[in-house]
Amino acid sequence: MKKYFITISLMFAVSLLAQKLPNKFTLDKLNMAKILADPTPSGNAVEYIDFMGNDIWVATTLGLGKSTDGGESWTNYKFGEEGISALAINNDTIWCATWHPLENSDDVVPVGSGLHYSADKGETWIDIPQPVDAEDDSSIVYGINTLRALPIPVEEGNFTRSIAFTKNTIWIASFYGGFRKSTDVGKTWQKVVVPPDYLDSIKPTDVLDFTVSPSSGALGFEDNLNHRFFSLKTLNDSTILVGTANGINLSNDNGISWKKFNHTNQENSISGNFVLKIDYDFSRNTIWAATWKAEGTTEYYGLSSSSDFGENWNTYLSGENIHDIDFTFQTNGAESDVIVATDNGVFRSNDFGKTWINIPQIQDSETNVLLNTNKFRALNCVLDISQNNNIWLGSEAGTAKLTETDGIWMGTWKVFLSSPKVNSGSEAIAFPNPFKPDEEQINIKYNFDGENQEVTIRIFDFGMNLVKTIIQNANRPGSKDNIDYWNGRDENNEIVPNGVYFFRIDIGKSKQTYGKIMVLM
Repeated sequence: MKKYFITISLMFAVSLLAQKLPNKFTLDKLNMAKILADPTPSGNAVEYIDFMGNDIWVATTLGLGKSTDGGESWTNYKFGEEGISALAINNDTIWCATWHPLENSDDVVPVGSGLHYSADKGETWIDIPQPVDAEDDSSIVYGINTLRALPIPVEEGNFTRSIAFTKNTIWIASFYGGFRKSTDVGKTWQKVVVPPDYLDSIKPTDVLDFTVSPSSGALGFEDNLNHRFFSLKTLNDSTILVGTANGINLSNDNGISWKKFNHTNQENSISGNFVLKIDYDFSRNTIWAATWKAEGTTEYYGLSSSSDFGENWNTYLSGENIHDIDFTFQTNGAESDVIVATDNGVFRSNDFGKTWINIPQIQDSETNVLLNTNKFRALNCVLDISQNNNIWLGSEAGTAKLTETDGIWMGTWKVFLSSPKVNSGSEAIAFPNPFKPDEEQINIKYNFDGENQEVTIRIFDFGMNLVKTIIQNANRPGSKDNIDYWNGRDENNEIVPNGVYFFRIDIGKSKQTYGKIMVLM
């Protein structure tokens, strides 16, 4: 996340106020492509998972995927070449935000490209341009005060990372774009004011003189980390939690007055001030938050929880980069185990955080396909009609579903890997390609007709020297997709250098298939 701060700071140092963007927002019908009857979600890098009744929605870097039959088939929705940066469902209406990366000489800058919603379960969509400031949005009225504000009329760094709802209002948290609400379904947006870094609370009757500004910009405004927004959770029509780069802000009056909790303003505090995710255990009245290290030297990555509405916090999983939080459910619908998605697996606690169990290797119960990653980004749970927990997990390498029937992490696993179709016996593909052996493995997918065959897969370098034999005379079924793996290591278990490599698949005694792999670390 430090990389993010550096990226954004550099970007604003050179381009703030340098571009003109629309300052009025109109609603347009979106020209989107709809792809029917896919076998998997559209992409393997998953950011969000959510439910609309029995329908499952998966947000990836390549669009949205919807399944109405528990993952047996998918309808994928693409918004041009944009990825999904936020996803939220309100009854029968689905909202998402999109983004794309902008590469500059130093790093990749996230660019917000708008919001989109569908009130008919994805059949039609409305497109809303990314809300940005007008160049003359230099003040905001808050209670008895007129506060000076830094207008940020650009989309760079202004990507929406969280969406939430109260009655007749939609709320969005955009990193540099601000915390905004709309009461007319996205036609207009109003900025919401929260405390600056050096105040722990605000209300409209206070006499205030701070500036509403996430960056000092070129004009010397205040550099408020608490005005950089990342996460949202609404508990009812008046209680709102918003996570920033300076802590967690709580409002009990529908976003009018605010109280802030962070690592430095409490004795029993959250672990870090960068709040990536907030969730709420309604059965036990407990706030849970993914609290990353921001700038303070004593901050640390971890998970924080509060059962007294933010007055005191417990912390867990010190050092873990947590991306998402959810709960399994008891048969009466009450929350049960706490589950978190991290860069080191999926941790689960059935004793309210005292002990944690990491997830075992995920393998499809029918096809034996592995989900080869420890980097998980999203999760969500739901009880099925048999009162079993269906746990959906989104990673950087694919999606998985567990129908839990036999205890913790035990039951039927299904793995979803998005990849192009291969023709039987004539071709094979490797994905992700290029790949980074220090972070992931590469999948080699192939198919052949007829009965089972003995299969050998070898890796060669650019000079056609043998690097690694992945499998030798392994029995593989015919007339279906097979997937084997290479971890990027040679016969001495050393990670190979960057470069181009080739794989050769020998199927039976007479058939060979070849392909190319790029190693890039």
